[in-house]
Amino acid sequence: MVLEIEEKVIEAKKASIILASVSTDTKNEALEAMAQALDDNRDKILEANQKDIEAAEKLKRKGELSQALVDRLKVSDSKISGMIDGIRDVIKLEDPVGKTIDALELDQGLELYQVSCPIGLIGVIFEARPDVVPQVMSLCLKSGNATIFKGGSEALNSNRVIFDLLNEAAESTKGMTSGAFQLMETREEVNDILSMDAYIDLLIPRGSNAFVKYMQDNTKIPVLGHADGICHVYVDDEADLSKAYEVCFDSKVQYPAVCNAMETLLINAEIAEKFLPKMARMYDDAGVQMRCDETSFEILGQIDFLKSIARAIEDDWRTEYNDLTLSIKIVESMDEAIEHINNYGSHHTDAIITENDLKKKKFTELIDSSSVMLNASTRFADGFRYGKGAEVGISTNKIHARGPVGMEGLLIYKYILVGNGDKVADYAGPDAKKFTHRKLNKKVGDAVSRK
Repeated sequence: MVLEIEEKVIEAKKASIILASVSTDTKNEALEAMAQALDDNRDKILEANQKDIEAAEKLKRKGELSQALVDRLKVSDSKISGMIDGIRDVIKLEDPVGKTIDALELDQGLELYQVSCPIGLIGVIFEARPDVVPQVMSLCLKSGNATIFKGGSEALNSNRVIFDLLNEAAESTKGMTSGAFQLMETREEVNDILSMDAYIDLLIPRGSNAFVKYMQDNTKIPVLGHADGICHVYVDDEADLSKAYEVCFDSKVQYPAVCNAMETLLINAEIAEKFLPKMARMYDDAGVQMRCDETSFEILGQIDFLKSIARAIEDDWRTEYNDLTLSIKIVESMDEAIEHINNYGSHHTDAIITENDLKKKKFTELIDSSSVMLNASTRFADGFRYGKGAEVGISTNKIHARGPVGMEGLLIYKYILVGNGDKVADYAGPDAKKFTHRKLNKKVGDAVSRK
């Protein structure tokens, strides 16, 4: 088994070299073929997904699978349309490969170019969410990266059908290489992948906190991602409460099973008694369980019809629920809110609701998160919504890529030095030539063809 996995990885690694040089037109033709394949096979995808859903529901009844995971697993006709739209949005994006980032004249006739290039072979390991396959494959193809996919067993049928449709469409496109995309399906293969740092250049895990943390702790391969999605919304004493109700509701209820959903609501004490009762009624009607600090519990305890409030414990401030559960805390000031967010948060996405411009500025400067929202829902932290076409993941890293990551997170660069028999010896000794180090407004293609 290990040998078979290694053979797939080596095949993909070799294909990554060829894929890096495939033309933009060919890549776009392959992407359109992939989108059309999904559109032509909707029934096949839904049938495969239904098998996964039925199996997942059985596991949920046994307590072996959470409702959040079941929700992420579901594929609908509208989700397929979203997959198709995502691929076609990637077609519209400029090809990022081979772009001149910087150009510098070292000396007359000796020019240095910094040029964008693919990372190489990307390993994508994810739980549930079959829509990860078209999102990531389309971005990897456009950016010239080969990809190893390892999906969760709960989405086995869905992943296989979607992957096969996409891969066949891509490989059948004239000018495309074969073997650049590989699918692995068994649990044992995960540990095998983690040990293949000689071939795999980057890992992107998509799943639970424990799942991502396991990846980060058990491989030498660089990992792009986040272990937690503990997101906050702070409602300031100078907030427009009509905006606050809308943003706070959307941040929690619109889709609670994802990493950019709000998990903790912070409310300034000055407006808590005015704001919280109506907000709590909205949450209660939506089935949200509220876990309250002492002050918010006292305020809400006076409302008889609320179905689900409880006292928060310390662990609640550090918990990503991925469900209709919300922690609520009353704070005395924005400074206290900032301190709480930076202490308990995961540096993912945090928001402030206020009309005070100075507070907006201070909040954006002091919140150490990959996305900071001003009077807007945390749910906007998403590659598609950020105009990246699709998303390979959300990163809380502070190197290489941060926040919702699109194609820019799948690129690195290399240096190309264009000379004419130049040698370092000419720049040493008493009669050494001097470097000019002059910025150039040129592209590498012009220099290479000229030389």
